[in-house]
Amino acid sequence: MNLNSKIKIDSTVFAQEVDNEMVLFNASSEHYFGLDEVGTTIWNYIEQSRDLKVVLNSILDKYDADKSILERDLKIFIKKLENSGLVEVIE
Repeated sequence: MNLNSKIKIDSTVFAQEVDNEMVLFNASSEHYFGLDEVGTTIWNYIEQSRDLKVVLNSILDKYDADKSILERDLKIFIKKLENSGLVEVIE
């Protein structure tokens, strides 16, 4: 995965925000997933752009953190979403 990757949300995933947290439901696996406030922010950026570079820049604009750390953490988060069948990373 690199910053030019695109993120595709699986068509069987439904998202609902509740009290600044996101609940995701994968209809294929029938599993629920919960995201904290930061995860919810990232998910919302993914829904808006689907472009990893844009998502990273949006996060950098929102949070005061080191770019390399945010990039690493974003890639880890995306990988977890991918491993859970919620998204697909397109190189």
